Amino acid sequence: MRHRAGTRTRTGNDGVTTQGLSGMDLARPAPAGAVGRRRIGVIDVGSNSVRLVVFDGMERSPAYFYNEKVLCGLGAGLGETGRLSPDGWMSALAALRRFVALAGRMEISGLVAVATAAIRDAADGRDFCDEVHRETGLQLNVASGAEEARLAAKGVLLGWPDAEGLVCDMGGASMELAHLTGGEVAAGETSPLGPLKLVGLSEAEREKYIRKAIKALRKAVPVEAPRLFLVGGSWRAIARLDMERAGYPLKVLHGYQPPIPRLLETLDWIRGQDQQALSGMPGPSAARLRLVPLASGVLAELIRRVAPSSLVVSGYGLREGLLYRQMPEAMRALDPLIDACRHMEASQARSPGFGDALFQWVSPLYAEAARPETRLIHAACLLHDVNWRAHPDYRAELCFESVTRANIGGIDHPERVFLGLALFNRYKASLGGSGAAETARYAALLSPERTDAAVSLGRALRLGAMLSGSAIGVLEHTAIRREAETLRLTLRGPARAFAGEAVERRLQALAQRLGLAHAIELAE
Repeated sequence: MRHRAGTRTRTGNDGVTTQGLSGMDLARPAPAGAVGRRRIGVIDVGSNSVRLVVFDGMERSPAYFYNEKVLCGLGAGLGETGRLSPDGWMSALAALRRFVALAGRMEISGLVAVATAAIRDAADGRDFCDEVHRETGLQLNVASGAEEARLAAKGVLLGWPDAEGLVCDMGGASMELAHLTGGEVAAGETSPLGPLKLVGLSEAEREKYIRKAIKALRKAVPVEAPRLFLVGGSWRAIARLDMERAGYPLKVLHGYQPPIPRLLETLDWIRGQDQQALSGMPGPSAARLRLVPLASGVLAELIRRVAPSSLVVSGYGLREGLLYRQMPEAMRALDPLIDACRHMEASQARSPGFGDALFQWVSPLYAEAARPETRLIHAACLLHDVNWRAHPDYRAELCFESVTRANIGGIDHPERVFLGLALFNRYKASLGGSGAAETARYAALLSPERTDAAVSLGRALRLGAMLSGSAIGVLEHTAIRREAETLRLTLRGPARAFAGEAVERRLQALAQRLGLAHAIELAE
C-alpha cells in the first residue's frame, strides 16, 4: 500500500506547520513579525536512518542550523516479511516524536517530512504514516522511486550547478540512478537494491541479485556519462574507509574524488574484513559499518557497468534536493561558492563589502585568468578577514583550517587547499614552520605551480588589506598593475596619505614573489 504525497498543510502537536512534498513554498517571505532568519526543517525517514535537518534560511549554499540522525533500521527484514521492522518502527516513532518537539522550539517556518523506499514498499507503510500523524501531527510524504532519484540529483546540483554525469543514491532498501546534463535532471529511476535487501542472502544469491538489479537500472537509465556522483550514507562510509587506508589528508567527504583503481582495491579489502576489524576503523558508526561490506559489492558492480572516468562523493542528497527544488531561478543561478563566502564575510568580517573592493583591486594582476581561477580569487578576497578575531599567533593556521573544512559547495578538494594556502599567506610572511608543514601535507592535492599561485595571491591580499586597513573607500583611490618588469602601486589623491614603510615592504614581498621590481607612484 502506498501513501501518496499531497499539497495540504497541517499543524503538528507542537504547533509546527508541516507541508506536503509538492506544496511547500520555501522561498516565500517570512511571516509578519518573524524574528531572525527563516529556518526550514526537513525530516527524512529512510530505510536505515531517520534524520532531522534544519537549514538556517534559504541560501544558495546550505547552512545547517541543526542535524541529527538516528539509525532505526525500519527496512530491516523487509525483503523477507514485506513489512517494516517492529523494532525499527518503535525506534523511528520515538525519533520522530523528538524531532517534532525540537522543531517546535527552533522557530521553524515550515517542516516537510519525506519517507522513501521502506515506507513506499512495505505492506504496513500506510499504517506507519497514520500512526506518526496520530502521535505527532506530522504528515509523512512518501516519495516515488523516480521522485527520490530526481531529488537526490537536485541535491548534487545544489553543490555543483554544472554537474554532468550519473547520480547514484543508495539508501537502506533501494538505489536510485539519475542523469544530469545541462544543469537539469534528464532521467531518473529506482531499483529494489540496498544493503538491507541483501542481508540473509548467500554470496551466490547476493551476486546474482546485484547483477540483475544494476542491469535493470542501467537499462532504465542507459546514458554513458564521464562522471559518477555518489550520494548516500553507505557510499560516504566507504569513502571514509578509503581515505583512512590511503592516508588522505583532507577528511571532508563532500567533493572527495578517489582514483577508481584504488577505490576498487578498497572495495575488495572491505569485503575481506571481518566485522570486528571494520568496527575499529575511525569514521562511520558501527551500525553503518555492518552494511558496508554489502554496499561494497554493489558499488564494484556499479562501477563495472557504468565505467566512469571519474567519480565524486556528494555530501548533498535528497534533503538538499528539496531545498534546491524550491529555490527561485535567480537564486539557483548564483555561484554556491561565492554566495557562501559572501554570507561568511557579512557575518564575520570587520568591513562587510570590502571583499568585493579587494577583488576589483587585485583583478589587474589576473587579467588573463580563466573563470575557474577568478572565482577562487574572488572567494579568497571575500574570506580574507573572516578570522580576524582569532589570536594573531594562530590566525594563519585557523584561516587554513576553516576554509579547507568549511561546509560550502561548488568547490573541489584541490580548490579548498588552494584557498587555504592563499589565506594562510594573507597572514604569514613566509611558508616556514607550520606553513611548510601544511604545504608538504597537502602536496598530493596541489601541484608546486598551484602552491606558488596560492602564495602569491596571499601576498596580494596581505598588501591590499594592510594598505587600506580593510576599510571601504581606500582601495578605490589606488591601483596595482604590472608594467613590463615592474609591479607598480599607484596612490591617488586622498590615498597618498596611506603610503608608508610597511606598504613598501609588503609591495616588495609580492613583487619578489612574482619576479618583478617594484615602485610606488603618488598621483593627484
